[in-house]
Amino acid sequence: MKKALVLFGVVLLFGCSPATIIKLDRPPEAKYESSQIEPSIAINPNNVDQIIAGSVLNDFYYTNDGGKSWSSESMRSEYGVWGDPVLMFDTANTAYYFHLASYKKTSHLDRIVCQKATINEEGELRAEMFDEGTFTEPNGTKVQDKHWTVLNEKTNEIYMTWTQFDAYNSKNEADSTIIVFSKSADQGATWSAPKRISFYAGDCLDGDDTVEGAVPAVGPDGEIYVTWTGPKGLVFQKSLDGGETWMRKESIIGKQYGGWALDIPGIYRANGLPILKCDLSQGPDRGALYLNWCDQRNGVNDTDVWLMKSTDGGESWSQPVRVNQDESKRHQFFTWMAIDQVSGNLFFVYYDRRNTYENDTETYISYSLDGGASFTDVKVSKKAFTPDPDLFFGDYLNIDVVSGHIVAIWPELRKGKIELYVAKTNDVRLCTRQYD
Repeated sequence: MKKALVLFGVVLLFGCSPATIIKLDRPPEAKYESSQIEPSIAINPNNVDQIIAGSVLNDFYYTNDGGKSWSSESMRSEYGVWGDPVLMFDTANTAYYFHLASYKKTSHLDRIVCQKATINEEGELRAEMFDEGTFTEPNGTKVQDKHWTVLNEKTNEIYMTWTQFDAYNSKNEADSTIIVFSKSADQGATWSAPKRISFYAGDCLDGDDTVEGAVPAVGPDGEIYVTWTGPKGLVFQKSLDGGETWMRKESIIGKQYGGWALDIPGIYRANGLPILKCDLSQGPDRGALYLNWCDQRNGVNDTDVWLMKSTDGGESWSQPVRVNQDESKRHQFFTWMAIDQVSGNLFFVYYDRRNTYENDTETYISYSLDGGASFTDVKVSKKAFTPDPDLFFGDYLNIDVVSGHIVAIWPELRKGKIELYVAKTNDVRLCTRQYD
């Protein structure tokens, strides 16, 4: 069922350029009422007016007019569609929707499914156009979780990393978690056998001592970089041959203060999981790696958004710099980042309590036009909301940027119901840097 919608639009000033805020309808056949969490959003690099988004468990959203109107539908697959959506485009107008699945319909999420669809000649993309999906090789009853993907734009290869649990939530010390990698060289038709890339394992309790949050990035020459967190803190791994071989041990970048399972008042569960991006622009920071995360190094009442930079392929890292520029000593959390690969500019989205009391929460975007040397903060949400500590609110927000077109997506709680919002702007001044 296709449902066009613009429930309301709010025009805000984003760096002196109008940003439109749209509330997305929950699909009529959504699997449960609080589905609009853990969103993912992607802009088609071949047509920036085409944007796709997803949320838990199987929600799908699409716009063909740059975000003025949206369709809201439910994804289906014979393997099941059970959350953690990750959406992306390749260079050939193909859209991808990755998600957790359990083919045997048990409580075990035993595989990660990749469904894909090609935009038709009319420029349409609907949930029913996606295929049934392919998946990486399951591993018995082991649970697969928290995947993320990246595209090698030169080869159209897709790289995916995730956490494998021997037994989810097991207290047995013999059970562990590891980080694994798989790739597809044929637009998701087939996948390489999952390969362990973490030397250090974690426990299975889905907390600070679990290895989790693996996010891959691609370098200018096809290098594959991955970061995650766990009992060793923030760690880094890389492959220089397309994922065939990796460093014998992941390198330890630094401590994540407060762990990655952060205690944020009013939030059922707050993850500070790291995000890794690589600058592929032709600018002065080409090849630079950026690591973005949240932690509590300034105290348990002062969670902040942080950034480190590497200019030598992850061999060394800069000192952490704080992204949020307030001095409120309040909480900023649920960060995500993106790089405009035309300009090299950096963009971050996160929840923020700098202007509020108690647990009231707003949404901010920060951007850097100088490779992370300085930042500007912009509030993008219309008004604050108060989360419910008994209601699962997901683990992250999301943002994408293509050629100066910026889209961010986040949930809010309104009148006891979770609602999903998108901010869209294209301030040319934020996207153009002059290179010597």
